[in-house]
Amino acid sequence: MILQVKNLTKQFGELFACDDISFEVNSGEIFGIAGPNGAGKTTLFNCISGYYHGTGEILFNGQNINGKRPFEICRLGIGRSFQIPTIFSTLSIKQNVSVGAYHGRINAKKNLDEQVNWALDMVGLLDKCELLGKNINLYAKKLTMIAAILATEPKIILLDEPMSGLNVTEINAISLLIKKLNDELGLTIIIIEHLMKVLTGLSNRLLIMNYGKKLCIGDPLDVCQDDKVIEVYLGATKIK
Repeated sequence: MILQVKNLTKQFGELFACDDISFEVNSGEIFGIAGPNGAGKTTLFNCISGYYHGTGEILFNGQNINGKRPFEICRLGIGRSFQIPTIFSTLSIKQNVSVGAYHGRINAKKNLDEQVNWALDMVGLLDKCELLGKNINLYAKKLTMIAAILATEPKIILLDEPMSGLNVTEINAISLLIKKLNDELGLTIIIIEHLMKVLTGLSNRLLIMNYGKKLCIGDPLDVCQDDKVIEVYLGATKIK
């Protein structure tokens, strides 16, 4: 196990965005997370990556990281993307990725420029790297965020709805990239996504959240046949 979340609770006033949630992620797996809007999925990511601090434990390779700041968690080996692409619009794609490489690494194995070019090549942006952030489309912005994560030399990547707003061709390309990062680099990937057929096709295991709680966890196809999951999230039709 590379990540263990134990009895994590994050409360905003009377609202429990994460409510005593526990689960484990194995090294090298693709772990999917889904649930209705407001289920607490992004809050969970914010707690794991240090943007929020809740109660309970978040163990990364056995070390409790709950309470650490985002840059500390990133330098330990956890990188994350955001639902809304967050890049510097006045910087080039390469400069954006360089920011990740410069601030997110410690004891780097490669020099900065080599690491940045490698990350850009992995996501297919090396030939577009001089374009400014303000001049690229949503798909390229999402790839830039992923490249910036890769430049930090992560062990875990947290992807928050990486396919939201993309067309079918772009969704397929992101899916292939996720598989590539998992297969070729052995990266552990935790992905929040609403596209259930895509998510079940990518994930080794799937967690469904509802009102901040763990509703169901297990093999994706089994989870999607669970009566509770169908009732609160999928509707009447089971995924086959």
